[in-house]
Amino acid sequence: MPEQLLFAMEVTLNGLMAGVMYALVALGFVLIFKASGIFNFAQGVMALFAAMTFVGIQNGQVPFSHLINAIFGTKIHYFGWELHSMVAILLTVVVMIAMAWAVQRFIFRHLVGQEPIILFMATIGLAYLLEGIADLMWGAEIKKLDVCLTDQTCLPQGINLAIDETTFNLFGYGFFIDNLDITATIVAIILVAILVAFSQYTKQGRAMRAVADDHQAALSVGVSLNYIWILVWSVAGFVALVAGIMWGAKSGVQFSLSLIALKALPVLMLGGFTSIPGAIVGGLIIGVGEKLFEFAIGPMIGGATENWFAYVLALIFLVFRPQGLFGEKIIERV
Repeated sequence: MPEQLLFAMEVTLNGLMAGVMYALVALGFVLIFKASGIFNFAQGVMALFAAMTFVGIQNGQVPFSHLINAIFGTKIHYFGWELHSMVAILLTVVVMIAMAWAVQRFIFRHLVGQEPIILFMATIGLAYLLEGIADLMWGAEIKKLDVCLTDQTCLPQGINLAIDETTFNLFGYGFFIDNLDITATIVAIILVAILVAFSQYTKQGRAMRAVADDHQAALSVGVSLNYIWILVWSVAGFVALVAGIMWGAKSGVQFSLSLIALKALPVLMLGGFTSIPGAIVGGLIIGVGEKLFEFAIGPMIGGATENWFAYVLALIFLVFRPQGLFGEKIIERV
């Protein structure tokens, strides 16, 4: 088999796994927009906040230690213990649920019925608020996130496959597989299955769909909007935690992590703002498309096409199918 074709297969495989990472971020946007009609600009910062909280809890860091030391003249930074990753994840989930309650109680509860642009501007303010709180709580330095993942993985031996420590060989060609990307793929599949099952087969999931279809009708049958929106923001916070852990393990926990939200925008434009499967499919299309475009066309035009390819593709979709692949087509009759 030609080496170029095998290299293209490797690029495609890595693109699929990169697309899953994009889709993890896009899922948070979809959940909140689907249930409340709010485009949550703060989703990327939520992933940053969740990742920083996870690392801080795991390492036994004292929250707001810099502020406490400045006020009281102390030098306290750590409690002196380190927690297991699963315990830290559970405690971080509790923090994200508390954050969801606070966001609904103090911000969006007072904005019910407002124009979408006002709600959008509120999420921009929320993004900077969470970023400032994260800075005060855990500090601005880059943090290493340790969830016991290595950079490479070994795959089971199959027909004509010979596995070594970092690659597997197919037809004599070595395929590099990132262990983190494989883990993210498995986690995303499980997460989507849980979200779909929750939405379709639980009372709370049906209530979420009812609120998404018609707020007033849901209120008329006894559905509590406050409860549903707290639930939605909690689930979105958990999705942000998963995305933050995966991206933080890949590139370190730093404030630039909040910019991953920008990478999710083309995914949403392709898949649709109201579709959970659309977020996954859109992420895969973007991931594979940008990798293959860089592989095939990038060398001809100077490279660095991954920075803009996704947005050009999204622009094309906006022109010809603005609702996305899985979005509902809006028909207005006059």
